[in-house]
Amino acid sequence: MAKKYRVTLTCEERRELEGLVNKGKSEARKLAHARILLQADEAEGGPCRTDDEIARALNVHVRTVERVRQRFVEQGLPAALVPKPSERVYPRRLDGAQEARLIALACSPPPEGKSRWTLRLLAERLVELEMAETVSYETVRRVLKKTNSNRTSASGGSFRRKPRPSLLRPWRMS
Repeated sequence: MAKKYRVTLTCEERRELEGLVNKGKSEARKLAHARILLQADEAEGGPCRTDDEIARALNVHVRTVERVRQRFVEQGLPAALVPKPSERVYPRRLDGAQEARLIALACSPPPEGKSRWTLRLLAERLVELEMAETVSYETVRRVLKKTNSNRTSASGGSFRRKPRPSLLRPWRMS
């Protein structure tokens, strides 16, 4: 099957990619994409390898080789080296009002029989109060991490703990 996207590197692009690979001081994915482009080069003097050969040699998937080729042809060298940013949008579990109520709940006294709030206790209480259908403790952690105080810790986040004296005695020379 004929390749749809043919990589033909200029001397300057080839020199830039070889310098990047030889230096080895970039992200691993960027270096892998540079190696893919160097192996896929169909210009005069280029290796002109197939996608399967490149994938086996560089231990990447054939589809990765195809995508790098396509991005190089359509968008140029910088776009081919850097992975495409994710376009996925994650919906928020709690809106601003719910986050404020969660923080207020975390600042309130802990439930009876507990010395302090835990993330799981806060998540369960949010569901009990019908502020949300389901909430994971990780969502609670992320919301509380945005604030400066940490209400689930023993100190409450209002000040740092005082350093304790060392239990080890210093060596004495006689």
